[in-house]
Amino acid sequence: MTTPDMLLVRYRDAGLRIATAESCTAGLLAARITEVAGSSTIFDRGVVTYTNRSKQDLLGVAAETLDAHGAVSEPVAREMAEGMLARSEADVAAAITGIAGPGGSDAKPEGRVCFAIALREGDTRTETQEFGPLGRKNVRRAAVDHAMSLLDAAVGEPSP
Repeated sequence: MTTPDMLLVRYRDAGLRIATAESCTAGLLAARITEVAGSSTIFDRGVVTYTNRSKQDLLGVAAETLDAHGAVSEPVAREMAEGMLARSEADVAAAITGIAGPGGSDAKPEGRVCFAIALREGDTRTETQEFGPLGRKNVRRAAVDHAMSLLDAAVGEPSP
């Protein structure tokens, strides 16, 4: 599992900064990254966009994308990450949007979380993880852990 200390060393050594755009994790990724002293050298900023309107206002997510795919989708995660990158001084932006629970639907079950990693010098990658109905706290924790590993991989080969 990628730790905040690992990210600090890898991003500091690479001279890169991170920004986060979070929905279902409500700032837990930003809090996790900044747990360690010295994190200000790698962390630029983060926003919590819990509502569709806030995703539009703060990150520039298109209403058409939200209407076509819903907030819990890879296209929305992509626009969140790219919007955060455009509105920050970061080199890498991570976005998380999902259904932490309880609840969900057949189409979008509890535990579905969509991720995006946007690189200023590269492409945006998206993926969806199905964590299952682990309960709200555990889905959010799993989403943050997974996002940490995606941020680690964005620098190059993951840490051992």
